[in-house]
Amino acid sequence: MKNWFVYCGMRLAMILVSCCLLHDGHAQDIHFSQFFEAPLLRNPSLAGIYEGDIRIQLVYRDQWKNITPASFRTASFNTEYKMPIGKGDDFFTIGGQILYDKAGSAGLATTHVLPVVNYHKSLSSTHPIYLSLGFMGGYVQKKIDYSRITTGNQYENGNPNPTISTGETYMDPVLQYWDGSVGMSFNTSFGHALQHHVFIGAAYHHLNRPKASFYKNASVELYPKYVFSGGLKLTVNEFNSVTFYADIFKQGPAQEVLGGGWFTHILGDFPEDPEYTIHGGLFTRIGDAVIPMIKIDKRAFSMTMTYDINISPLKTASQFRGGPELGLSYRQFIERNSSRDKVLCPRF
Repeated sequence: MKNWFVYCGMRLAMILVSCCLLHDGHAQDIHFSQFFEAPLLRNPSLAGIYEGDIRIQLVYRDQWKNITPASFRTASFNTEYKMPIGKGDDFFTIGGQILYDKAGSAGLATTHVLPVVNYHKSLSSTHPIYLSLGFMGGYVQKKIDYSRITTGNQYENGNPNPTISTGETYMDPVLQYWDGSVGMSFNTSFGHALQHHVFIGAAYHHLNRPKASFYKNASVELYPKYVFSGGLKLTVNEFNSVTFYADIFKQGPAQEVLGGGWFTHILGDFPEDPEYTIHGGLFTRIGDAVIPMIKIDKRAFSMTMTYDINISPLKTASQFRGGPELGLSYRQFIERNSSRDKVLCPRF
């Protein structure tokens, strides 16, 4: 297979802070190293592309504690429910994503509440080939604590003086707007027993170019974000497989490429219904971090752990320490109107 796996995320949370505060800046989106555990953040059309009827995922990221006492924490929670449509091979997925990010000494807090819908159209009556179209949109709120900000105007004889006016004309410490995204993806299975799976996808985020300035500056808006995703799972035998993931995210001048994969081994004597499965692998965010990962499945539950080993120019201050990430997920079939017995089903 040719190497088509590349990833692009956004700059660090610190860039998010500075971009939101500048008069002429443009805000950038948050990101995760475990991007494969936050599919709706990548592309709304990836909702429902898994084996099962329901999926719940949580990712938590904590970084830069060794550089600054300020908090840089990000969390994502998403849930999806996939259901067959009638007696045909098409499917419909509904769900949603909640994002929370807190960054920097000013306590910039961002909350996203984004419902999602996705339609999976079967392109074959004999082979699992699906084209999916997804839409996601909802409410976003940003809050900042101006009392924790010291501006250049508040320095007197080289020392900060909080009693002096900031010299800034702030409007409201709360910024609110609506946001929307659209995406398409293609997924299929191949091989003698259809044991291998592949998907590719593209998404366009911030359809409405939301205004993102605490100064109410109409020229400050979110850049559109373009996301290109890919994944490949190759089954070696009934106990072992290899999985690759990658994304390209581009948003204004910001771009990152991240990709990698892991090896999977099923423990026990019953690969059709294993009690434990272990995964180990490595990802890299090009020019920024090397990211080892380990994942453990216990039937329907999974726990994923990664750690960013910083290799960017910031490594002098960080001493190669980026930040840990923890992912938790639950995936299960349900008995009523289930995809369990469907031969043709979007999955990965």
